[in-house]
Amino acid sequence: MSELDQHSTPANLQVLYEDNHLIVVNKRAGDIVQGDKTGDIPLADVVKEYIRIKYNKPRNVYLGVVHRLDRPTSGIVVFSKTSKALPRLNKLFAEGKTKKTYWAVVKNAPPKEKDELVHWLVRNPKQNKSYAHKNEVPKSKKAILSYRILKKLDHYFLLEIDLKTGRHHQIRAQLSAINSIIKGDLKYGADRSNKDGSIHLHSRYLAFEHPVKKEQVQFLAPPPHDVIWDTCVD
Repeated sequence: MSELDQHSTPANLQVLYEDNHLIVVNKRAGDIVQGDKTGDIPLADVVKEYIRIKYNKPRNVYLGVVHRLDRPTSGIVVFSKTSKALPRLNKLFAEGKTKKTYWAVVKNAPPKEKDELVHWLVRNPKQNKSYAHKNEVPKSKKAILSYRILKKLDHYFLLEIDLKTGRHHQIRAQLSAINSIIKGDLKYGADRSNKDGSIHLHSRYLAFEHPVKKEQVQFLAPPPHDVIWDTCVD
């Protein structure tokens, strides 16, 4: 994979949907949604530049960040194009009025073909990591997801995950807690990293009520191209 392929640019941005109020993109693993101390160009700035070029806008473009994905994760990210839509979208996500489905490639099969996982997560900001506990502990937040084994690969398992809550590193921490560690996720116990720094976690599907049109919208994002992901979508 070349350096150019690793990050989104206005020229290679994968736009899944766009209207006057929002734009939905398929984030590449390695993109950072908002700026941070690394100083790397955030995806939000790339989307702004894409809009500026597409519509020949001379000045700064308005763009609101609705939610985020971890840097090594790929998949669906929603941005607001208007100040009217942003608080409505933020409210939808904050209140859990969205349906989110992820794909994860894990090395070890989970204990059951399908199950609901409930943990209490404690976030450690210094380590940028969350720890999963079976019972409630001080400063913990309840985390719920359900999963099913979607496909058995030669050396891995493809899980489909429905996220019921939106906690920091939730899927990564909860799967690690049942020893179904995501491929490439060194932070949560993988024995080796992926060469491009990605992890095999992908935001596959998202649905919610459009903040202005008040109709249901849904999006499906193809996973990145590599040998394993390509096998998952065969």
